[in-house]
Amino acid sequence: MSFGICEMSLVPMRKEPSHRSELVSQILFGEHYEVVESQKEWFKIRTSHDGYEGFIALNQHTEISYNDFQFLQKNGAFVCFDLVQLLLHDNKIQTVILGSALPFFENQHCRINTRTYRFDGNAKFPQKAVTSALLIENAYMYLNAPYLWGGRSPFGIDCSGFTQLVYKLSGYSLLRDASLQSEQGNIVNLVDEAMPGDLAFFDNEEGNIIHVGILTSRDTIIHASGKVRIDAFDQVGIYNQETKRYTHRLRLIKRIF
Repeated sequence: MSFGICEMSLVPMRKEPSHRSELVSQILFGEHYEVVESQKEWFKIRTSHDGYEGFIALNQHTEISYNDFQFLQKNGAFVCFDLVQLLLHDNKIQTVILGSALPFFENQHCRINTRTYRFDGNAKFPQKAVTSALLIENAYMYLNAPYLWGGRSPFGIDCSGFTQLVYKLSGYSLLRDASLQSEQGNIVNLVDEAMPGDLAFFDNEEGNIIHVGILTSRDTIIHASGKVRIDAFDQVGIYNQETKRYTHRLRLIKRIF
């Protein structure tokens, strides 16, 4: 088994080993993973932060040692808190985005293998948010980001990628898909008992959970639908004031912290 790390701004993860295949997720700079299978010009990987599997192109893979992998597994990494920032290495520029990891960060430098990058932006080691206001403040940084199936970036993000990254910035680990996230945390039995920062989940006609958002109050929610937006929320679901209709049907509410 080999191990890798993302050394690009982001790398797409595909459902199948083809550039035409469905985008299922993205790995951001500094996020590490295991290689579980190789197929010609593709690697099937398992991301370490959420155990999600998908294919990345071989030429977008950077190998790291088992020791570096284990260190990052145990100790985590600082995270970029700027919407977009630059890394400098040998007079070359590398862009990183909000939520990217900065492995082996010390004295405004991070390291991947023998390459050292200077980072002059806002780097923090995610601490567990003690108030919902801090978590919601992180959520607001993604406002108006366009919706992208499989996306995890301020320039394209899906509903569960949004909640996952907001919670990552706030020191909590969520799984990748809405249906998986719905199995985490504790159930909030009544809408009237919901608090800002709780996750609200929504289902389809078949009863499958297909959407998730973060409550900003008992009657508003921030979520990725078309774009990251704030809409009205009640015991029925999400109500869009612009279209004057409910867009998502409430299934359950979970509290993570």
